[in-house]
Amino acid sequence: MADSSALGVSEEPLYNLDSDELEVESVDIQCDVNVEDGVNVEDGVNVMPSSSSCHLEPYVGMLFDDVEDAQAYYKAYARRKGFAIRTNHTRLSKDDKKLLAVDYVCTREGFRRINRKEKERIMPEPDETKIGCKALMGIKKDGEHLIVNKFVVGHNHILLTPRSTSFLRGHRGVTKVQKKLIMTLNESGVPTRKIMSMLSKESGGDFNVGCIGKDVENFLGTKRRKVFEEGDAQRLYSYFRDRQFKEPGFVYSMQVDKDGCMGSCFWADARSRSAYQYFGDIVTFDATYLTNIYKMPFVPFSGVNHHHQTIMFGCALLVNEIAESYTWLLRTWQEAMLGRAPSTIITDDDKAMAKAIAEVLPNTTHRLCLWHILQKFPEHLAHVYNKFPDFQSRFRHCIHETITIAEFEEEWASILMKYDLGENTWLQNLYIRREKWVPAYLRSTFCAGMSTTQQSESMNKFFKDYVRSSTMVSDFVHQYEAAIDARYFKEKEKDVRTKSTRAILKTPLKIEEEAALIYTRKSFMIFQDELFDSLRYISRKLSTESESKTYGVTPYGKETPVYHVTLESGEGVATCTCHKWEFMGILCKHILCVFGKKGKLDRLPQHYVLERWTTNAKSRPIPYIPSPTGLLQLGLDDPTMRKSKSMIQLYDIVELGSQSEEKHSFLTRALEKIHKELLAMEDHVDTEGTHYSNRGVFCSIDQVLTSQVVSNFSQTVQDPPRVPTKGRPKSLRSKNPKETQTTKKRRCSICKTEGHAKNNCPSVRDVRPTSVNLSQPM
Repeated sequence: MADSSALGVSEEPLYNLDSDELEVESVDIQCDVNVEDGVNVEDGVNVMPSSSSCHLEPYVGMLFDDVEDAQAYYKAYARRKGFAIRTNHTRLSKDDKKLLAVDYVCTREGFRRINRKEKERIMPEPDETKIGCKALMGIKKDGEHLIVNKFVVGHNHILLTPRSTSFLRGHRGVTKVQKKLIMTLNESGVPTRKIMSMLSKESGGDFNVGCIGKDVENFLGTKRRKVFEEGDAQRLYSYFRDRQFKEPGFVYSMQVDKDGCMGSCFWADARSRSAYQYFGDIVTFDATYLTNIYKMPFVPFSGVNHHHQTIMFGCALLVNEIAESYTWLLRTWQEAMLGRAPSTIITDDDKAMAKAIAEVLPNTTHRLCLWHILQKFPEHLAHVYNKFPDFQSRFRHCIHETITIAEFEEEWASILMKYDLGENTWLQNLYIRREKWVPAYLRSTFCAGMSTTQQSESMNKFFKDYVRSSTMVSDFVHQYEAAIDARYFKEKEKDVRTKSTRAILKTPLKIEEEAALIYTRKSFMIFQDELFDSLRYISRKLSTESESKTYGVTPYGKETPVYHVTLESGEGVATCTCHKWEFMGILCKHILCVFGKKGKLDRLPQHYVLERWTTNAKSRPIPYIPSPTGLLQLGLDDPTMRKSKSMIQLYDIVELGSQSEEKHSFLTRALEKIHKELLAMEDHVDTEGTHYSNRGVFCSIDQVLTSQVVSNFSQTVQDPPRVPTKGRPKSLRSKNPKETQTTKKRRCSICKTEGHAKNNCPSVRDVRPTSVNLSQPM
């Protein structure tokens, strides 16, 4: 290395200030070569992987093998000294356009153009970064090598410390590994601030990340623009085709209008279709959650499995909420579910949805979500809530605690008369449809214990952690897939717990022991609570009629409430006025109390065991739907699985390599060698299965005819129009008098006028502090 003093080079920076005292600038020009392109990163400093990296400073006559090595070396030097670089001049040969010479300069070289200063700007003008710095390193072609022909070290500005230099744009960059991690986290709905927190944790601190939050946002923005260039809807359609190719049991359907824009779409995987065949007797159908930039409602079909967990039966994105859209969706969904209609469907109170259900599912019991209806009462009856404090408790007792229809009708009439609501048209309209939402009318209808669309609501709550108003539909399907995976993982966890543990029994009764072996753990706990509570009740015979006997069941020491249990002789068949068995499929405490009196608690009657609550609920094979379990095994050798396996092994190796400097150096050399060998290897990629033209989408023609729902069009799908946010709609709720009271207006402390504060007073609005140019001598 040449003598530093002979070249006029100083090893010390011109200014030695601590990083905390500096205001870091955002440089507009970025270095052409990224850290990820063949440059090693060590302790946050870019290091050239050649023998010349032992020198700490460039010098005239220094040789490099290629331009990337030269740029990486000067960039690493700039980082240590406290400045950033950019490419200033590049000279190419006239004949073959080969590189002849390159000049790398400090990012503060030159001056801002005059016409840019004079241009009228709407936004505030950014701070100047170019102040005429002369520092540079020039290289030129010298045979097979590149030689440094000029090197100027002097700077006319403050140099940063190496720790602060990492904030300069020329030294910031998102590596390939970071990009993959960022994309993975973004697809999972993780916000930028949490992504940066994870990158910081993985890098050992914020200063070692190599980028800032704005770089992450810019990277995601670039990816987002590419998605829009390709087409959001087209990517969604491609995802559906690719998913169906990999999983024959996956089905989808997509509408396209006359202009080629995407309309409503529906999809369901093999697991959801199979689950419906086991647990599709009760379905909740909710369209109250907007999810994406097109304001297309997310409409999930959901229910409960044998562990009383939410389970999905497919979902859709609707372009609008009219009856025709719901009709198309219900027909498509029913076709995907092999034509089977549910026995009961629960929805919110929507006229278009009710019309579509009556047309497509005429034999299905349509229930309205009780929760949604009760939410509307404070809006329509606010004057009654404010005037009569006891109205809420009376009304709640009428809805929730009346057992029989006669009791409900009596209390309802009493409430209308007492609070003068006989002429309320909204209540009259609701009363006409009472058979769809009042619990007293629906206790004898099986609903798996559900009275609301809480299963759909729980999925909506789950998606709120992943989906924002700016979410694209092509990203939304990945969130849905993640939700499905999480749900089935929880189900498998409950399966293992039920099969690998024994339930704790509370009584010595044989019926409890038998139930523990038959039911899933959650179902058994519900049955166990009913059985244990039955010991707190007493029954007495009220009447005998023909072959049946009627018993009155009441709590010990109380006369009310009285539940009537009718017991058919000889068959062990009982009916209770609470109708828990009909509503939920598990025996109630009142029937068990009567069974105990009759000495019938030695076994669990088989006709009172509902298969959907047992451990064998999913043992029945489903024809025409490929098994999802077999499909999962086919993907064990895909790139994702290979990467996961390698990462697990690599984590153990890195952990060992970080224990000492000797081990770290050995690991670094080994990894460099492996990296070079992998790059030199020919990559034999098996492209089989990546094209659709030579292979069909389905496994067999029988599957196509019996179990697939596909939109048959081969055109490019255009994005639906975006819907601008219109703000919160005006509420129908009548406000409490306290809410409508006029508030005291703000009064300015300067001019004593109401309507504004001192920080925006018109009398001082034009007063501005005098700025001082610190760069000029005083």
